[in-house]
Amino acid sequence: MSNAFFVAGTDTEVGKTVCSRAIIQAAVAHGIQVAGFKPVASGSQQTPVGTRNSDALYLQDAANVEMSYEEVNPYPLLEPISPHLAARLDGVDIDFGVINQAFDNAKTKAEMVLVEGAGGWRVPVTDEVYLSEWVKERDLPVILVVGIKLGCMSHAVLTAEAIERDGLKVAGWIANRINPGLDNYAEVIKFLENKLPGKKLGEIPYMPGITRRDLSQYIDIEALVNA
Repeated sequence: MSNAFFVAGTDTEVGKTVCSRAIIQAAVAHGIQVAGFKPVASGSQQTPVGTRNSDALYLQDAANVEMSYEEVNPYPLLEPISPHLAARLDGVDIDFGVINQAFDNAKTKAEMVLVEGAGGWRVPVTDEVYLSEWVKERDLPVILVVGIKLGCMSHAVLTAEAIERDGLKVAGWIANRINPGLDNYAEVIKFLENKLPGKKLGEIPYMPGITRRDLSQYIDIEALVNA
């Protein structure tokens, strides 16, 4: 089993946090010591205890490894926009060295580290650098989250191709049903099963208030462990 995985989305707002939390919950249920890690997070809020991002807090809450918020999310950025723009507005320079230090710390504490990305695969963290370059530098296997909606088949195939062109392994993928009204859901899933590399690790059904639920039942953690 790899001791770290990177969760990438086919786009923004496809449910990376929901699926990341589900994977962590399934790993915990499987008896794995797992930590969540969110290196860069836009759309954070100022709180009495510091800048906090809801996605990072969801990962921290689901994990069974004790880590401070700063260890989980070294770069919480305020504006809900692309990280490179949010960082510029906050006067922050995103440094892979800082991310590496936090990531290596998480790896010393956990059997598995689940790293959630930001936006899509080619999300920029500076004017010149994509977050995917850090994933490539660390040679992390990737879990692809596909938000099941119109256009998702093309987005999923193109993202998987980009990941593999970067020399990385797609460890598996998760279908997250973000559009309950999609009539051809079964056909979309069948297409993705035939076209995407890696095994389907689960299907997350549409349900209101999903972020706070226990979703471990929807993830095939054995398939991920053996990927």
